[in-house]
Amino acid sequence: MAFWWPLIVLALAYAICRFLLMLIPPNVPSIEVDASDVLDDGSQTKENSYIYIPRKGKLAQSDKVQCYEPATMKYLGYFPALTPDEVKEHVAQARKAQKEWAKSTFRQRRQFLRILLKYIIEHQELICEISSRDTGKTMVDASLGEIMTTCEKITWLISEGEKWLKPEYRSTGKSMLHKRARVEFHPLGVIGAIVSWNYPFHNIFNPMLAAVFSGNGAVIKVSEHASWSGCFYLRIIQAALAAVGAPYNLVHVITGFAETGQALVSSVDKIIFVGSPGVGRMIMEKASETLIPVTLELGGKDAFIVCEDVDVNHVVQIAIRGALQSSGQNCAGAERFYVHRDIYPTFVTQIVKLFKSISVGPPLAGRYDMGAICMQEHADKLQNLVNDALEKGAEIAGRGSFGNLGEDAVDQFFPPTIIVNVNHTMKLMQEEAFGPIIPIMKFSSDEEVVELANDSNYGLGCAVFSGNQKRAINIASQVHCGVAAINDFASTYMCQSLPFGGVKHSGFGRFAGVEGLRACCLVKSVVVDRWWPYIKTVIPKPIQYPVPENGFEFQESLVEALYGMNVWDRLRALINVLKILSEPNSAPASSKRR
Repeated sequence: MAFWWPLIVLALAYAICRFLLMLIPPNVPSIEVDASDVLDDGSQTKENSYIYIPRKGKLAQSDKVQCYEPATMKYLGYFPALTPDEVKEHVAQARKAQKEWAKSTFRQRRQFLRILLKYIIEHQELICEISSRDTGKTMVDASLGEIMTTCEKITWLISEGEKWLKPEYRSTGKSMLHKRARVEFHPLGVIGAIVSWNYPFHNIFNPMLAAVFSGNGAVIKVSEHASWSGCFYLRIIQAALAAVGAPYNLVHVITGFAETGQALVSSVDKIIFVGSPGVGRMIMEKASETLIPVTLELGGKDAFIVCEDVDVNHVVQIAIRGALQSSGQNCAGAERFYVHRDIYPTFVTQIVKLFKSISVGPPLAGRYDMGAICMQEHADKLQNLVNDALEKGAEIAGRGSFGNLGEDAVDQFFPPTIIVNVNHTMKLMQEEAFGPIIPIMKFSSDEEVVELANDSNYGLGCAVFSGNQKRAINIASQVHCGVAAINDFASTYMCQSLPFGGVKHSGFGRFAGVEGLRACCLVKSVVVDRWWPYIKTVIPKPIQYPVPENGFEFQESLVEALYGMNVWDRLRALINVLKILSEPNSAPASSKRR
Protein backbone atom coordinates (compact mmCIF):
# COMPACT_ATOMS: atom_id res chain seq x y z
CA MET A 1 0.00 0.00 0.00
CA ALA A 2 2.91 2.32 0.79
CA PHE A 3 4.00 1.95 -2.85
CA TRP A 4 0.68 3.30 -4.20
CA TRP A 5 0.39 6.38 -1.99
CA PRO A 6 3.00 8.48 -3.85
CA LEU A 7 1.36 7.64 -7.18
CA ILE A 8 -2.07 8.61 -5.87
CA VAL A 9 -0.72 11.90 -4.50
CA LEU A 10 1.03 12.69 -7.81
CA ALA A 11 -2.11 11.89 -9.81
CA LEU A 12 -4.22 14.08 -7.52
CA ALA A 13 -1.72 16.93 -7.77
CA TYR A 14 -1.71 16.62 -11.55
CA ALA A 15 -5.51 16.73 -11.68
CA ILE A 16 -5.62 19.82 -9.44
CA CYS A 17 -3.00 21.58 -11.59
CA ARG A 18 -4.95 20.79 -14.76
CA PHE A 19 -8.13 22.13 -13.17
CA LEU A 20 -6.40 25.34 -12.05
CA LEU A 21 -4.94 25.82 -15.52
CA MET A 22 -8.44 25.54 -16.97
CA LEU A 23 -9.47 28.51 -14.83
CA ILE A 24 -6.83 30.71 -16.46
CA PRO A 25 -8.35 32.19 -19.64
CA PRO A 26 -6.18 31.78 -22.76
CA ASN A 27 -4.59 34.88 -24.22
CA VAL A 28 -6.65 35.24 -27.38
CA PRO A 29 -6.70 38.63 -29.10
CA SER A 30 -9.95 40.08 -30.38
CA ILE A 31 -10.45 41.05 -34.00
CA GLU A 32 -12.59 43.75 -35.51
CA VAL A 33 -14.59 43.12 -38.66
CA ASP A 34 -16.39 45.91 -40.44
CA ALA A 35 -20.06 45.00 -40.64
CA SER A 36 -21.47 48.46 -41.22
CA ASP A 37 -22.54 47.68 -44.77
CA VAL A 38 -24.37 44.44 -43.92
CA LEU A 39 -26.34 45.48 -40.89
CA ASP A 40 -30.04 46.18 -41.38
CA ASP A 41 -30.52 49.07 -38.98
CA GLY A 42 -34.15 49.59 -39.99
CA SER A 43 -33.44 52.82 -41.81
CA GLN A 44 -34.69 51.38 -45.09
CA THR A 45 -38.42 51.90 -45.31
CA LYS A 46 -40.73 50.25 -47.79
CA GLU A 47 -40.61 53.45 -49.82
CA ASN A 48 -36.82 53.75 -50.15
CA SER A 49 -35.80 50.08 -50.24
CA TYR A 50 -35.27 48.21 -53.50
CA ILE A 51 -37.44 45.12 -53.96
CA TYR A 52 -35.80 42.61 -56.29
CA ILE A 53 -38.07 40.76 -58.72
CA PRO A 54 -36.24 37.84 -60.36
CA ARG A 55 -37.48 36.59 -63.69
CA LYS A 56 -39.19 33.26 -63.98
CA GLY A 57 -37.43 30.35 -65.65
CA LYS A 58 -33.77 29.54 -66.11
CA LEU A 59 -31.79 32.62 -67.10
CA ALA A 60 -28.62 32.92 -69.10
CA GLN A 61 -25.67 33.56 -66.82
CA SER A 62 -24.52 37.16 -66.64
CA ASP A 63 -21.40 38.88 -65.34
CA LYS A 64 -23.11 39.67 -62.02
CA VAL A 65 -24.49 37.59 -59.17
CA GLN A 66 -27.59 39.38 -57.91
CA CYS A 67 -28.33 39.05 -54.18
CA TYR A 68 -31.60 39.56 -52.34
CA GLU A 69 -33.38 38.47 -49.17
CA PRO A 70 -35.63 35.48 -49.99
CA ALA A 71 -38.05 36.36 -47.19
CA THR A 72 -38.64 39.99 -48.17
CA MET A 73 -37.13 40.21 -51.69
CA LYS A 74 -35.15 43.21 -50.46
CA TYR A 75 -32.20 43.84 -52.78
CA LEU A 76 -28.78 43.28 -51.19
CA GLY A 77 -26.46 44.13 -54.07
CA TYR A 78 -24.39 42.14 -56.51
CA PHE A 79 -20.99 40.48 -56.82
CA PRO A 80 -18.95 39.73 -59.93
CA ALA A 81 -19.24 36.42 -61.74
CA LEU A 82 -15.54 35.69 -62.05
CA THR A 83 -14.06 34.60 -65.37
CA PRO A 84 -11.74 31.56 -65.64
CA ASP A 85 -8.69 33.83 -65.81
CA GLU A 86 -9.78 35.67 -62.67
CA VAL A 87 -10.31 32.35 -60.87
CA LYS A 88 -6.82 31.20 -61.84
CA GLU A 89 -5.40 34.44 -60.44
CA HIS A 90 -7.13 33.84 -57.10
CA VAL A 91 -5.74 30.29 -56.97
CA ALA A 92 -2.26 31.54 -57.89
CA GLN A 93 -2.37 34.03 -55.01
CA ALA A 94 -3.51 31.32 -52.59
CA ARG A 95 -0.78 28.99 -53.86
CA LYS A 96 1.91 31.61 -53.23
CA ALA A 97 0.58 32.28 -49.72
CA GLN A 98 0.33 28.55 -48.98
CA LYS A 99 4.05 28.01 -49.51
CA GLU A 100 4.67 30.36 -46.59
CA TRP A 101 1.81 29.00 -44.46
CA ALA A 102 3.04 25.41 -44.88
CA LYS A 103 5.98 26.37 -42.64
CA SER A 104 3.70 27.56 -39.83
CA THR A 105 3.61 25.77 -36.49
CA PHE A 106 0.60 23.99 -35.06
CA ARG A 107 0.68 26.50 -32.23
CA GLN A 108 0.16 29.32 -34.73
CA ARG A 109 -2.64 27.40 -36.43
CA ARG A 110 -4.40 26.74 -33.12
CA GLN A 111 -4.21 30.43 -32.28
CA PHE A 112 -5.89 31.20 -35.61
CA LEU A 113 -8.72 28.86 -34.63
CA ARG A 114 -9.04 30.33 -31.14
CA ILE A 115 -9.35 33.84 -32.58
CA LEU A 116 -12.11 32.65 -34.90
CA LEU A 117 -13.88 30.85 -32.06
CA LYS A 118 -13.76 33.94 -29.86
CA TYR A 119 -15.20 36.13 -32.60
CA ILE A 120 -17.98 33.63 -33.40
CA ILE A 121 -19.05 33.34 -29.76
CA GLU A 122 -19.07 37.11 -29.30
CA HIS A 123 -20.92 37.80 -32.58
CA GLN A 124 -23.46 35.00 -32.79
CA GLU A 125 -26.38 37.31 -33.47
CA LEU A 126 -24.59 39.10 -36.31
CA ILE A 127 -23.52 35.86 -38.01
CA CYS A 128 -26.99 34.33 -37.68
CA GLU A 129 -28.77 37.47 -38.85
CA ILE A 130 -26.64 37.64 -42.01
CA SER A 131 -27.30 33.95 -42.69
CA SER A 132 -31.01 34.51 -42.09
CA ARG A 133 -31.20 37.49 -44.43
CA ASP A 134 -29.36 35.66 -47.23
CA THR A 135 -31.14 32.30 -47.03
CA GLY A 136 -34.45 32.90 -45.28
CA LYS A 137 -33.82 30.66 -42.28
CA THR A 138 -34.79 31.51 -38.70
CA MET A 139 -32.28 32.67 -36.11
CA VAL A 140 -32.65 29.44 -34.11
CA ASP A 141 -32.03 27.33 -37.19
CA ALA A 142 -29.00 29.46 -38.03
CA SER A 143 -27.62 28.99 -34.53
CA LEU A 144 -28.04 25.23 -34.66
CA GLY A 145 -26.73 24.71 -38.18
CA GLU A 146 -24.17 27.49 -38.49
CA ILE A 147 -22.80 28.37 -35.05
CA MET A 148 -22.84 25.13 -33.04
CA THR A 149 -21.47 22.92 -35.80
CA THR A 150 -18.66 25.36 -36.60
CA CYS A 151 -17.71 25.84 -32.94
CA GLU A 152 -17.66 22.07 -32.48
CA LYS A 153 -15.32 21.64 -35.44
CA ILE A 154 -12.99 24.37 -34.22
CA THR A 155 -12.75 22.95 -30.69
CA TRP A 156 -12.09 19.45 -32.05
CA LEU A 157 -9.28 20.72 -34.27
CA ILE A 158 -7.75 22.67 -31.38
CA SER A 159 -7.90 19.59 -29.16
CA GLU A 160 -6.96 16.81 -31.57
CA GLY A 161 -5.93 18.24 -34.94
CA GLU A 162 -2.17 18.17 -34.39
CA LYS A 163 -2.33 14.62 -33.04
CA TRP A 164 -3.81 13.30 -36.28
CA LEU A 165 -1.45 15.22 -38.56
CA LYS A 166 1.76 14.12 -36.87
CA PRO A 167 3.67 11.18 -38.42
CA GLU A 168 1.99 7.91 -37.57
CA TYR A 169 4.19 4.87 -37.07
CA ARG A 170 3.09 1.53 -38.49
CA SER A 171 4.27 -2.07 -38.17
CA THR A 172 6.99 -3.11 -40.59
CA GLY A 173 6.11 -6.77 -41.10
CA LYS A 174 8.41 -9.76 -40.86
CA SER A 175 10.72 -8.96 -43.75
CA MET A 176 11.43 -5.38 -42.66
CA LEU A 177 12.14 -5.78 -38.95
CA HIS A 178 15.31 -3.74 -39.36
CA LYS A 179 13.26 -0.77 -40.62
CA ARG A 180 10.87 1.78 -39.16
CA ALA A 181 7.73 2.63 -41.12
CA ARG A 182 5.65 5.76 -40.79
CA VAL A 183 2.97 7.75 -42.58
CA GLU A 184 3.52 11.48 -43.01
CA PHE A 185 0.81 14.05 -43.75
CA HIS A 186 1.90 16.97 -45.91
CA PRO A 187 -0.27 19.81 -47.28
CA LEU A 188 -1.65 19.22 -50.77
CA GLY A 189 -1.38 22.88 -51.77
CA VAL A 190 -4.63 24.69 -52.53
CA ILE A 191 -7.94 23.07 -51.59
CA GLY A 192 -10.90 24.15 -53.70
CA ALA A 193 -14.47 23.96 -52.45
CA ILE A 194 -17.76 24.56 -54.21
CA VAL A 195 -20.43 24.79 -51.55
CA SER A 196 -24.20 25.01 -51.39
CA TRP A 197 -26.42 27.78 -50.05
CA ASN A 198 -28.20 26.03 -47.18
CA TYR A 199 -25.59 26.80 -44.50
CA PRO A 200 -23.62 29.75 -45.93
CA PHE A 201 -21.46 30.28 -42.83
CA HIS A 202 -20.67 26.68 -41.95
CA ASN A 203 -20.26 25.58 -45.56
CA ILE A 204 -17.41 28.08 -45.94
CA PHE A 205 -15.80 27.42 -42.59
CA ASN A 206 -16.04 23.63 -42.76
CA PRO A 207 -13.60 23.09 -45.68
CA MET A 208 -11.56 26.18 -44.82
CA LEU A 209 -10.80 25.05 -41.26
CA ALA A 210 -9.56 21.62 -42.31
CA ALA A 211 -7.58 23.02 -45.22
CA VAL A 212 -5.84 25.80 -43.28
CA PHE A 213 -5.12 23.70 -40.19
CA SER A 214 -3.44 21.06 -42.35
CA GLY A 215 -1.23 23.73 -43.95
CA ASN A 216 -3.13 24.38 -47.18
CA GLY A 217 -4.57 27.41 -48.86
CA ALA A 218 -8.27 27.48 -49.72
CA VAL A 219 -10.38 28.96 -52.51
CA ILE A 220 -14.11 28.57 -51.94
CA LYS A 221 -16.80 29.26 -54.51
CA VAL A 222 -20.01 30.12 -52.73
CA SER A 223 -23.43 29.48 -54.18
CA GLU A 224 -24.95 32.15 -56.39
CA HIS A 225 -27.92 31.93 -53.98
CA ALA A 226 -25.82 32.90 -50.91
CA SER A 227 -22.98 35.12 -52.17
CA TRP A 228 -23.80 38.18 -50.09
CA SER A 229 -23.25 36.45 -46.75
CA GLY A 230 -20.25 34.47 -47.98
CA CYS A 231 -18.31 37.57 -48.93
CA PHE A 232 -18.87 39.03 -45.46
CA TYR A 233 -17.80 35.84 -43.72
CA LEU A 234 -14.51 36.03 -45.64
CA ARG A 235 -13.73 39.25 -43.74
CA ILE A 236 -13.80 37.31 -40.47
CA ILE A 237 -11.32 34.76 -41.82
CA GLN A 238 -8.98 37.41 -43.20
CA ALA A 239 -8.99 39.37 -39.92
CA ALA A 240 -8.08 36.21 -37.98
CA LEU A 241 -5.31 35.35 -40.45
CA ALA A 242 -3.86 38.85 -40.08
CA ALA A 243 -3.96 38.53 -36.27
CA VAL A 244 -1.58 35.54 -36.36
CA GLY A 245 0.69 36.95 -39.04
CA ALA A 246 -0.54 34.59 -41.75
CA PRO A 247 -0.50 35.54 -45.44
CA TYR A 248 -3.51 37.67 -46.36
CA ASN A 249 -4.23 35.73 -49.57
CA LEU A 250 -4.28 32.27 -47.98
CA VAL A 251 -8.10 32.01 -48.15
CA HIS A 252 -10.33 33.31 -50.95
CA VAL A 253 -14.09 33.35 -51.42
CA ILE A 254 -15.13 33.69 -55.05
CA THR A 255 -18.50 34.27 -56.68
CA GLY A 256 -20.00 33.26 -59.99
CA PHE A 257 -21.88 30.57 -61.85
CA ALA A 258 -20.99 27.24 -63.48
CA GLU A 259 -18.10 28.64 -65.51
CA THR A 260 -16.48 29.96 -62.33
CA GLY A 261 -16.82 26.59 -60.63
CA GLN A 262 -15.37 24.70 -63.60
CA ALA A 263 -12.34 27.01 -63.66
CA LEU A 264 -11.79 26.38 -59.95
CA VAL A 265 -11.83 22.61 -60.43
CA SER A 266 -9.22 22.95 -63.17
CA SER A 267 -6.87 25.02 -61.01
CA VAL A 268 -6.68 23.49 -57.52
CA ASP A 269 -5.03 20.41 -55.99
CA LYS A 270 -8.24 18.91 -54.55
CA ILE A 271 -11.91 19.77 -54.88
CA ILE A 272 -14.66 19.42 -52.27
CA PHE A 273 -18.16 19.75 -53.65
CA VAL A 274 -21.43 20.08 -51.73
CA GLY A 275 -24.47 20.04 -53.98
CA SER A 276 -26.62 17.94 -56.27
CA PRO A 277 -25.73 14.59 -57.89
CA GLY A 278 -26.09 16.08 -61.37
CA VAL A 279 -23.54 18.80 -60.77
CA GLY A 280 -21.38 16.32 -58.86
CA ARG A 281 -21.00 14.24 -62.02
CA MET A 282 -19.85 17.33 -63.93
CA ILE A 283 -17.34 18.09 -61.18
CA MET A 284 -15.93 14.57 -61.48
CA GLU A 285 -15.67 14.87 -65.25
CA LYS A 286 -13.80 18.17 -64.99
CA ALA A 287 -11.54 16.88 -62.22
CA SER A 288 -10.59 13.88 -64.38
CA GLU A 289 -8.75 16.26 -66.73
CA THR A 290 -6.17 17.06 -64.04
CA LEU A 291 -6.67 13.86 -62.00
CA ILE A 292 -7.12 15.64 -58.69
CA PRO A 293 -8.83 13.99 -55.69
CA VAL A 294 -12.53 14.73 -55.27
CA THR A 295 -14.86 14.65 -52.28
CA LEU A 296 -18.56 14.74 -53.16
CA GLU A 297 -21.27 15.40 -50.57
CA LEU A 298 -24.41 15.19 -52.63
CA GLY A 299 -28.11 14.71 -52.05
CA GLY A 300 -29.82 12.86 -49.25
CA LYS A 301 -33.12 11.10 -48.71
CA ASP A 302 -32.60 9.99 -45.14
CA ALA A 303 -34.85 7.37 -43.60
CA PHE A 304 -36.38 8.24 -40.21
CA ILE A 305 -37.47 4.90 -38.71
CA VAL A 306 -39.77 4.72 -35.69
CA CYS A 307 -40.42 1.35 -34.03
CA GLU A 308 -43.51 0.60 -31.98
CA ASP A 309 -41.73 0.61 -28.58
CA VAL A 310 -40.85 4.32 -28.43
CA ASP A 311 -42.08 7.34 -26.48
CA VAL A 312 -44.12 8.88 -29.30
CA ASN A 313 -44.26 12.41 -27.88
CA HIS A 314 -40.49 12.48 -27.52
CA VAL A 315 -39.82 11.19 -31.04
CA VAL A 316 -42.34 13.56 -32.66
CA GLN A 317 -40.39 16.60 -31.47
CA ILE A 318 -37.15 15.19 -32.92
CA ALA A 319 -38.95 14.29 -36.15
CA ILE A 320 -40.16 17.84 -36.69
CA ARG A 321 -36.73 19.30 -35.99
CA GLY A 322 -35.15 16.77 -38.33
CA ALA A 323 -37.55 17.59 -41.14
CA LEU A 324 -37.75 21.35 -40.76
CA GLN A 325 -34.17 22.25 -39.79
CA SER A 326 -33.08 25.39 -41.62
CA SER A 327 -36.58 26.30 -42.74
CA GLY A 328 -36.93 23.03 -44.55
CA GLN A 329 -33.66 23.71 -46.35
CA ASN A 330 -31.94 20.86 -44.61
CA CYS A 331 -28.67 19.11 -45.25
CA ALA A 332 -28.85 15.37 -44.64
CA GLY A 333 -32.49 16.02 -43.74
CA ALA A 334 -35.04 13.41 -42.79
CA GLU A 335 -37.16 13.00 -45.92
CA ARG A 336 -38.70 9.53 -45.58
CA PHE A 337 -40.57 8.62 -42.41
CA TYR A 338 -41.31 4.98 -41.65
CA VAL A 339 -43.53 4.39 -38.60
CA HIS A 340 -44.56 0.97 -37.27
CA ARG A 341 -48.21 0.32 -37.99
CA ASP A 342 -49.00 -0.31 -34.28
CA ILE A 343 -48.29 3.34 -33.40
CA TYR A 344 -48.93 4.88 -36.82
CA PRO A 345 -52.30 6.54 -35.92
CA THR A 346 -50.93 7.92 -32.65
CA PHE A 347 -47.77 9.23 -34.29
CA VAL A 348 -49.68 10.94 -37.10
CA THR A 349 -52.17 12.51 -34.69
CA GLN A 350 -49.41 13.91 -32.48
CA ILE A 351 -47.30 15.29 -35.30
CA VAL A 352 -50.30 16.86 -37.07
CA LYS A 353 -51.29 18.56 -33.82
CA LEU A 354 -47.84 20.14 -33.54
CA PHE A 355 -47.66 21.01 -37.23
CA LYS A 356 -50.81 23.08 -37.03
CA SER A 357 -49.08 25.34 -34.50
CA ILE A 358 -46.07 25.97 -36.77
CA SER A 359 -46.09 29.40 -38.35
CA VAL A 360 -44.25 30.46 -41.49
CA GLY A 361 -43.07 33.98 -42.25
CA PRO A 362 -40.15 36.38 -42.69
CA PRO A 363 -37.78 35.17 -39.95
CA LEU A 364 -36.58 38.61 -38.85
CA ALA A 365 -40.04 40.19 -38.94
CA GLY A 366 -41.59 38.24 -36.08
CA ARG A 367 -41.55 35.02 -34.08
CA TYR A 368 -41.94 32.46 -36.83
CA ASP A 369 -41.00 28.78 -36.64
CA MET A 370 -39.99 28.61 -40.29
CA GLY A 371 -38.63 31.09 -42.76
CA ALA A 372 -38.51 31.37 -46.52
CA ILE A 373 -37.44 29.06 -49.32
CA CYS A 374 -34.07 30.27 -50.56
CA MET A 375 -34.04 29.09 -54.17
CA GLN A 376 -36.22 30.74 -56.77
CA GLU A 377 -39.17 28.60 -57.88
CA HIS A 378 -38.30 25.80 -55.43
CA ALA A 379 -41.77 26.09 -53.91
CA ASP A 380 -43.18 25.05 -57.31
CA LYS A 381 -41.03 21.90 -57.26
CA LEU A 382 -42.23 21.03 -53.76
CA GLN A 383 -45.86 21.49 -54.76
CA ASN A 384 -45.34 19.26 -57.82
CA LEU A 385 -44.00 16.50 -55.55
CA VAL A 386 -47.03 16.86 -53.32
CA ASN A 387 -49.41 16.84 -56.30
CA ASP A 388 -47.82 13.66 -57.68
CA ALA A 389 -48.29 11.93 -54.32
CA LEU A 390 -51.92 13.07 -54.08
CA GLU A 391 -52.68 11.81 -57.58
CA LYS A 392 -51.32 8.38 -56.57
CA GLY A 393 -53.48 8.06 -53.46
CA ALA A 394 -51.67 10.00 -50.72
CA GLU A 395 -53.45 12.47 -48.45
CA ILE A 396 -52.48 15.70 -46.72
CA ALA A 397 -52.91 15.09 -42.99
CA GLY A 398 -51.92 18.54 -41.80
CA ARG A 399 -50.19 21.79 -42.71
CA GLY A 400 -48.64 24.74 -40.93
CA SER A 401 -49.94 28.27 -41.36
CA PHE A 402 -48.58 31.39 -43.02
CA GLY A 403 -47.94 34.50 -40.98
CA ASN A 404 -48.34 38.06 -42.22
CA LEU A 405 -47.12 37.74 -45.79
CA GLY A 406 -47.34 40.38 -48.47
CA GLU A 407 -49.28 39.65 -51.66
CA ASP A 408 -46.05 39.17 -53.65
CA ALA A 409 -44.42 36.81 -51.16
CA VAL A 410 -46.19 33.58 -52.04
CA ASP A 411 -43.36 32.13 -54.13
CA GLN A 412 -40.80 32.34 -51.32
CA PHE A 413 -42.74 30.37 -48.73
CA PHE A 414 -44.06 26.82 -48.47
CA PRO A 415 -46.19 25.57 -45.59
CA PRO A 416 -44.81 22.57 -43.65
CA THR A 417 -46.86 19.63 -44.85
CA ILE A 418 -47.57 16.11 -43.58
CA ILE A 419 -48.44 13.49 -46.20
CA VAL A 420 -49.86 10.07 -45.26
CA ASN A 421 -50.69 6.90 -47.20
CA VAL A 422 -47.49 7.27 -49.25
CA ASN A 423 -45.59 4.54 -51.06
CA HIS A 424 -42.43 4.19 -53.13
CA THR A 425 -44.17 4.74 -56.48
CA MET A 426 -44.43 8.42 -55.56
CA LYS A 427 -41.71 10.88 -56.53
CA LEU A 428 -41.90 12.31 -53.03
CA MET A 429 -40.39 9.08 -51.67
CA GLN A 430 -37.66 8.84 -54.32
CA GLU A 431 -36.53 12.36 -55.24
CA GLU A 432 -34.77 14.71 -52.86
CA ALA A 433 -37.32 17.32 -51.79
CA PHE A 434 -35.11 19.66 -49.80
CA GLY A 435 -38.21 21.12 -48.25
CA PRO A 436 -40.55 21.04 -45.22
CA ILE A 437 -42.52 17.92 -46.15
CA ILE A 438 -42.98 14.86 -43.94
CA PRO A 439 -44.22 11.81 -45.87
CA ILE A 440 -45.13 9.02 -43.43
CA MET A 441 -45.33 5.36 -44.45
CA LYS A 442 -46.28 2.29 -42.38
CA PHE A 443 -44.14 -0.80 -41.86
CA SER A 444 -44.82 -4.10 -40.13
CA SER A 445 -41.43 -5.68 -39.42
CA ASP A 446 -37.76 -4.80 -39.04
CA GLU A 447 -36.96 -6.71 -42.22
CA GLU A 448 -39.54 -4.73 -44.18
CA VAL A 449 -38.33 -1.33 -42.97
CA VAL A 450 -34.70 -2.17 -43.80
CA GLU A 451 -35.78 -3.09 -47.32
CA LEU A 452 -37.75 0.17 -47.62
CA ALA A 453 -34.89 2.29 -46.28
CA ASN A 454 -32.47 0.76 -48.80
CA ASP A 455 -34.89 1.26 -51.69
CA SER A 456 -33.36 4.59 -52.65
CA ASN A 457 -30.69 5.98 -54.94
CA TYR A 458 -29.37 7.94 -51.97
CA GLY A 459 -27.36 6.74 -49.02
CA LEU A 460 -26.35 9.64 -46.82
CA GLY A 461 -27.81 8.92 -43.39
CA CYS A 462 -30.56 7.37 -41.30
CA ALA A 463 -32.10 7.68 -37.86
CA VAL A 464 -33.60 4.72 -36.01
CA PHE A 465 -35.76 4.96 -32.88
CA SER A 466 -36.58 2.05 -30.59
CA GLY A 467 -36.95 1.45 -26.87
CA ASN A 468 -34.56 -1.46 -27.39
CA GLN A 469 -31.21 0.08 -28.26
CA LYS A 470 -29.78 -3.19 -29.59
CA ARG A 471 -32.72 -3.47 -31.97
CA ALA A 472 -32.20 0.08 -33.24
CA ILE A 473 -28.48 -0.55 -33.74
CA ASN A 474 -29.22 -3.76 -35.62
CA ILE A 475 -31.65 -2.00 -37.98
CA ALA A 476 -29.25 0.89 -38.59
CA SER A 477 -26.38 -1.49 -39.33
CA GLN A 478 -28.36 -2.91 -42.26
CA VAL A 479 -29.20 0.46 -43.84
CA HIS A 480 -26.73 1.23 -46.64
CA CYS A 481 -25.66 4.75 -45.74
CA GLY A 482 -22.70 6.75 -44.51
CA VAL A 483 -23.97 8.01 -41.13
CA ALA A 484 -26.50 6.67 -38.64
CA ALA A 485 -28.02 8.06 -35.46
CA ILE A 486 -29.59 5.83 -32.81
CA ASN A 487 -32.59 7.33 -31.01
CA ASP A 488 -31.59 10.75 -32.30
CA PHE A 489 -31.26 12.68 -35.51
CA ALA A 490 -28.12 14.27 -37.05
CA SER A 491 -26.13 13.77 -33.84
CA THR A 492 -23.34 12.20 -35.89
CA TYR A 493 -22.47 15.57 -37.42
CA MET A 494 -22.14 17.20 -34.02
CA CYS A 495 -19.44 14.63 -33.20
CA GLN A 496 -16.77 16.27 -35.32
CA SER A 497 -14.33 13.44 -34.66
CA LEU A 498 -16.51 11.37 -37.01
CA PRO A 499 -16.26 11.42 -40.81
CA PHE A 500 -19.27 12.66 -42.74
CA GLY A 501 -20.39 11.50 -46.17
CA GLY A 502 -22.53 8.99 -48.00
CA VAL A 503 -22.74 6.30 -50.65
CA LYS A 504 -24.60 5.80 -53.93
CA HIS A 505 -25.98 9.09 -55.30
CA SER A 506 -25.11 10.79 -52.01
CA GLY A 507 -21.47 10.87 -53.10
CA PHE A 508 -18.18 9.54 -51.79
CA GLY A 509 -15.21 10.64 -49.78
CA ARG A 510 -15.49 12.14 -46.32
CA PHE A 511 -15.09 15.49 -44.66
CA ALA A 512 -14.96 16.10 -40.90
CA GLY A 513 -13.19 13.83 -38.49
CA VAL A 514 -9.75 12.32 -38.86
CA GLU A 515 -10.58 11.07 -42.34
CA GLY A 516 -11.70 14.49 -43.56
CA LEU A 517 -8.67 16.25 -42.07
CA ARG A 518 -6.20 13.81 -43.60
CA ALA A 519 -8.05 13.98 -46.91
CA CYS A 520 -6.60 17.50 -47.22
CA CYS A 521 -3.11 16.03 -47.12
CA LEU A 522 -0.58 14.30 -49.32
CA VAL A 523 -0.30 10.98 -47.51
CA LYS A 524 3.29 9.82 -47.79
CA SER A 525 4.65 6.42 -46.73
CA VAL A 526 8.24 6.54 -45.45
CA VAL A 527 10.59 3.68 -44.50
CA VAL A 528 13.96 4.32 -42.78
CA ASP A 529 16.66 2.08 -41.27
CA ARG A 530 15.96 1.37 -37.62
CA TRP A 531 19.63 1.14 -36.58
CA TRP A 532 21.29 3.40 -39.15
CA PRO A 533 24.23 3.45 -39.89
CA TYR A 534 25.06 0.19 -38.12
CA ILE A 535 22.64 -2.02 -40.01
CA LYS A 536 21.99 -1.25 -43.67
CA THR A 537 20.19 -3.01 -46.48
CA VAL A 538 22.49 -5.46 -48.28
CA ILE A 539 21.40 -7.51 -51.29
CA PRO A 540 22.10 -11.21 -50.49
CA LYS A 541 24.59 -12.81 -52.87
CA PRO A 542 22.13 -15.44 -54.22
CA ILE A 543 20.01 -12.63 -55.77
CA GLN A 544 22.79 -10.23 -56.77
CA TYR A 545 23.31 -9.61 -60.49
CA PRO A 546 24.25 -11.62 -62.40
CA VAL A 547 21.80 -13.94 -60.62
CA PRO A 548 23.32 -17.36 -59.77
CA GLU A 549 21.58 -20.64 -60.45
CA ASN A 550 20.40 -21.07 -56.86
CA GLY A 551 18.77 -17.61 -56.77
CA PHE A 552 15.19 -18.88 -56.98
CA GLU A 553 15.89 -21.68 -54.46
CA PHE A 554 17.11 -19.02 -52.04
CA GLN A 555 13.99 -16.90 -52.58
CA GLU A 556 11.69 -19.90 -52.18
CA SER A 557 13.31 -20.84 -48.87
CA LEU A 558 13.32 -17.24 -47.66
CA VAL A 559 9.58 -16.89 -48.30
CA GLU A 560 8.82 -20.08 -46.36
CA ALA A 561 11.16 -19.08 -43.52
CA LEU A 562 9.26 -15.80 -43.11
CA TYR A 563 5.69 -16.87 -43.80
CA GLY A 564 5.53 -20.66 -43.37
CA MET A 565 2.40 -22.12 -41.81
CA ASN A 566 4.16 -23.69 -38.81
CA VAL A 567 7.35 -23.24 -36.86
CA TRP A 568 8.96 -26.47 -38.09
CA ASP A 569 8.51 -25.52 -41.77
CA ARG A 570 9.93 -22.07 -41.09
CA LEU A 571 12.90 -23.50 -39.16
CA ARG A 572 13.69 -25.99 -41.94
CA ALA A 573 13.50 -23.24 -44.55
CA LEU A 574 15.73 -20.96 -42.46
CA ILE A 575 18.40 -23.65 -42.27
CA ASN A 576 18.29 -23.92 -46.06
CA VAL A 577 18.61 -20.14 -46.41
CA LEU A 578 21.70 -20.13 -44.19
CA LYS A 579 23.11 -23.10 -46.11
CA ILE A 580 22.74 -21.31 -49.46
CA LEU A 581 24.31 -18.15 -48.06
CA SER A 582 27.32 -20.13 -46.81
CA GLU A 583 27.94 -21.79 -50.16
CA PRO A 584 30.68 -20.39 -52.43
CA ASN A 585 29.50 -18.22 -55.30
CA SER A 586 27.63 -20.24 -57.93
CA ALA A 587 27.84 -19.53 -61.61
CA PRO A 588 25.13 -17.27 -63.05
CA ALA A 589 22.04 -19.11 -64.25
CA SER A 590 22.69 -18.02 -67.84
CA SER A 591 26.21 -19.56 -67.76
CA LYS A 592 24.85 -22.89 -66.56
CA ARG A 593 22.36 -23.00 -69.42
CA ARG A 594 25.14 -22.52 -71.93
